Amino acid sequence: LQVEESAVSLWNWTVTKHTGAVISDEQRAKLRFVACRLICLCEGSDPPEATIRRQILMSMKTGKGWIDIGKADLADGFLENAMSSIEKLYAKLRKESKDEADIQEHRTDVEKSLFKVLSYQAESVFAQGDFQKAMMCVQRCKDMLVNLPKETCYLSILCYNFGVETYEWKRYEQSSFWLSQSYDIGKMDMKYSVGKEMQAKVLRLLATTYFEWDCSLYLDKALKAINLANQENLHPAGFFLKVKILLKSGASDEDINSALAEFTHLEMSLDFCLNTAKLLLEHGRESVGFDFLKSVPERFESSPDLGKITLLHIEFLLQNKRELLAKQKIEEVIIGHYTGKQLLPEALNQLHIILWDRAAKHYEEKNYSEALHWYNYSVSFYTPGQIDQNLAKLQRNMASCYLHLKQIDKAKEAVRQAERCDPNSIFTKFSVYKIAVMENDIDKAMEAVIEIGKLAEKPSEHEDKLGVDKNTGSNLLSLAAQIALENDQQIVAIKALEYLSEHLQDCQQLFAALKCLIRLMLSKVMAENAEKRDEDINSILSYLNLAHKKLGESFIEEKFTGDMRILEAHWFRKVAWNLAVQFKDSPEKMRDFFVLSFKMSQFCPSDKAVLVAQKTCLLMAAAVDLEMGRQQVTPSEQTELFSEALQHLQTCKEIWKVLKLTGDFAKDPTDTLLLLYEFEARSKLNDPTLHKLMESVWGQPQIEIKTLEIIASLAMESPARYPVLCKKALKSALNLHRKQAVIDAVKFSKCLHSLINISLPTGLTDLDTCVLQEVWDYFEDALSVVSSADAYPETEILWLMTRAWNTGIFQYTVGKYKEAEQWCGLGMRFLNHLGSLKKSYE
Repeated sequence: LQVEESAVSLWNWTVTKHTGAVISDEQRAKLRFVACRLICLCEGSDPPEATIRRQILMSMKTGKGWIDIGKADLADGFLENAMSSIEKLYAKLRKESKDEADIQEHRTDVEKSLFKVLSYQAESVFAQGDFQKAMMCVQRCKDMLVNLPKETCYLSILCYNFGVETYEWKRYEQSSFWLSQSYDIGKMDMKYSVGKEMQAKVLRLLATTYFEWDCSLYLDKALKAINLANQENLHPAGFFLKVKILLKSGASDEDINSALAEFTHLEMSLDFCLNTAKLLLEHGRESVGFDFLKSVPERFESSPDLGKITLLHIEFLLQNKRELLAKQKIEEVIIGHYTGKQLLPEALNQLHIILWDRAAKHYEEKNYSEALHWYNYSVSFYTPGQIDQNLAKLQRNMASCYLHLKQIDKAKEAVRQAERCDPNSIFTKFSVYKIAVMENDIDKAMEAVIEIGKLAEKPSEHEDKLGVDKNTGSNLLSLAAQIALENDQQIVAIKALEYLSEHLQDCQQLFAALKCLIRLMLSKVMAENAEKRDEDINSILSYLNLAHKKLGESFIEEKFTGDMRILEAHWFRKVAWNLAVQFKDSPEKMRDFFVLSFKMSQFCPSDKAVLVAQKTCLLMAAAVDLEMGRQQVTPSEQTELFSEALQHLQTCKEIWKVLKLTGDFAKDPTDTLLLLYEFEARSKLNDPTLHKLMESVWGQPQIEIKTLEIIASLAMESPARYPVLCKKALKSALNLHRKQAVIDAVKFSKCLHSLINISLPTGLTDLDTCVLQEVWDYFEDALSVVSSADAYPETEILWLMTRAWNTGIFQYTVGKYKEAEQWCGLGMRFLNHLGSLKKSYE
């Protein structure tokens, strides 16, 4: 009992809360579901009449609730419970009835509930797509209408709704069945019928269903249905549909005129009449259509919208290629415009559209004179001095026609009028530009293209209102470049393409514009003298930098595929490479192009060819930075250049490691170059890691003499000063010289000369004994080679003799007589090896 009371309370609470819109339809359905289930659980073996009635009500409403929220499959069980409870109720009432009158009364009462349950079941199975079951449920309901005539309207509308849904799903056969049922049920009891208007509505949809299903097969049924609809209730929609069906059936003009005559007394709007005329004319019924159109003004004499009739007349005259008659009509409208019979603004706008469309058609056909004729019709509706943006557009269009006809003065006048009406329009500026190019006025063309470029970046407000496409600026700049090139005005084309490249969002179009720019600028650079080149080379660099930036951004553009990116990157990297080679006389530019070539190549697959190119670009860039750093620049500039060189070298080393894995590079000098460049950069930056770098070098067995000698030279090249490293490098080089099968006396002499110079600085007298001994050994080495080789340069022998003698003299001046005697004696030993100079020094 407590569960039952709780279920009833929940049900009643749900009703009150839904009435107050506290809970949603779905929440109400779920709460009803719970309450109804609880009630069913409380059912005894012989429940009283009130309990059964409550179960019927709750089951019906729960089932209907599920149907209403689109969950018809959940409704079936509750509706079956309701049906079962109705049978129980009827059996109980019959059992308790005393006479036939009571039984009849109870039967009627039960049938009302049964009708509702059956109608709900019809809705449920219909929603689940079971046409047969839905049909059976409706048929049972229909049979019950004899006893329940008041339900006629409800059942008729239910069938109509089924017909509407199946029509929308294009299930025409089912739709025709339900609509026929709706109409038939609506006729069963006129007292409780849906009414003539609703019946006509059902029949019109039935006729439409037959018409769309298969007009050729069901034409008669469609006509019968629409005729019945028009008999039930005469309505413009029925009239229009009948004309439509007759036209589709290929009926004669006479039959169509008869159908039109049936509706002469019917109240119809002007738009409806125009649509009917349009329907007739679109189906090629010119005679009937134009006659009907001529009759319309009589019905709407006082309407301010009469201009619509004229417009439709003009449109169809043009569609049927009766241009001369259309022109006569337009001229009548122009006369009327200035004699008090103006069209309404909406109609006038529509007429302008018709005129412009016709002009555009002639323009496309290159019949520019005729296009001007139609544009002039449009101009006729504007008053002198009127300011209007559409008039500006009209004047621009006329200017284009005049340009094609080579009537420059008229074109200029039209553009002047456009500027008066709309001076800040990008289209007006473009018209000015076209004329300037045609007149070969480069200054004015440049001025106009700059204005177009600025307007492309920031469209004016009125153009936003007119719905100017966001790509309009780009399209006009592209066209401007094309026009300039066609007229051999490269400078103007370059300026247009520069603005275009700044404005374009589409990667493919942007890269195409940049390629064109680079080619044009190159041809310009090649024709210029050296003074003017720098600025244009900088422009080319900026184009390549933009290309690199956009290649990086192109990953987020779906239309721009990976293959496309690779192709573009290859093109730009090769161009940058070629430009670096071409501008070798300008180290800084050469370096920048090599760096750009490397950056572009990073978007390419890392195959061997690309890796080689990357390595070379970075080596060249580093070499240029080092060379520029050697020039007379400020210390801060030197530091910057040497640091950049070091960065390039570090990247290059990583690439070189990968590249060496792809083949045999035994004869490749890259390792040596990397070592020398890195040594120079680090030494001149006073890098503390320099000694660590050299530790790995000293142990290399394959290091060349030349490399060691260059290291020695760089170690003492300003701003670097590393005498210890210099000396060590020269010693290593001298050792390698000694190990040669045949000593190259000339090279040996030079190396020894440098080593003695660094070890025995000129002018120093107070030298450490160890240092002197070390230097003495070098002189002994020299004597050894001089004695065994005839090719030792005489000037070097003389230099050795002089250095040894002078060292002895320096020793003598500080009182070291023994050492002085030894060094002077060493010098005398070299004297014997002098050739032609011996006598001079003896």
